[in-house]
Amino acid sequence: MNQLFITGGAGFIGSAFVRLALAELPQSEVTNFDALTYAGNTDNLEGIDAEGYRFVHGDITDRDAVMEALGQGTDAIVNFAAESHVDRSIASADEFVRTNVLGTQVLLDCARERKVSRFVQVSTDEVMGSLPEDEREFFTEESGFSPNSPYAASKAGAEHLVRAARHTFGLDTVITRCGNNYGPRQFPEKFLPLMIANAMNDQPIPVYGDGRNVRDWIHVDDHCRAILLALRKARAGATYNIGARNERRNIEVAKSVLDQLGKPHSLLTFVKDRPGHDRRYAIDSSLIESELGWKPQETWESGLGKTIEWYQTNGDWVERARSGAYREFYAQQYGSEVKAP
Repeated sequence: MNQLFITGGAGFIGSAFVRLALAELPQSEVTNFDALTYAGNTDNLEGIDAEGYRFVHGDITDRDAVMEALGQGTDAIVNFAAESHVDRSIASADEFVRTNVLGTQVLLDCARERKVSRFVQVSTDEVMGSLPEDEREFFTEESGFSPNSPYAASKAGAEHLVRAARHTFGLDTVITRCGNNYGPRQFPEKFLPLMIANAMNDQPIPVYGDGRNVRDWIHVDDHCRAILLALRKARAGATYNIGARNERRNIEVAKSVLDQLGKPHSLLTFVKDRPGHDRRYAIDSSLIESELGWKPQETWESGLGKTIEWYQTNGDWVERARSGAYREFYAQQYGSEVKAP
């Protein structure tokens, strides 16, 4: 890969992928194109100074801006850019449709015009809806779409556009779907960093409903390694589910954080459940394991330990991220049930 165009590369997963790409593809030119909305954070890019790297501030729905930044001869676009928080999509879906659907179509159009060799769409297991709790069913690449939130619906819409670009125009596309990521530099309104930051400050930890909703957790670096493999080796038109076979109930995740930090379980505070809250996600990642030879490197214990240590040693990052728009959203979401940190 000589030229790589990464969208949303100032976000949590995108910035981790930028770092991985620069390390694994040192001869490549990497463009990071990000709108720097509330979750896009230039702090996430601190220390990146590779010769072939450049950052461009821009919105993927702005066709002219994308075309200007997208160089001739670009080998691949990897699209991380997305509005991604389910609770925010329930409060207002407009930006999710604009960025996740329209933005993806703009990128596809620009990829065709610039004759980009490969387009990788980073999607989510949430497009497939919710699974029964009996632990005998898993999401596969053949699972039907059944999105249950505006966020999930917008990502499903994006996948349809990617598939259409492949079928109609012959664009070389790859789709990856992943479960819940965790690791350094995750925006603190998300479940795990919110718990870690609150617990470190002896603040209540809000848990939706009965806390028994199940998610499939994967360390962000393992996810990014899978995406890089897909970028380099996947067959054209492939879709891959990426999971670490690490199903955890939300209440179990919260207790794991408290136990590692030596904090009492009395900090757990149950709050009103999210509307339409999916009960269980679980991923069968056999296809990417067999076709591309990918395996997660982090266990839940090792990954969680590294994540907590990062937040403990990067207090300035946490405080900057938890100011402003985060505090406003936190107060709106949890109201008087849990005080904003």
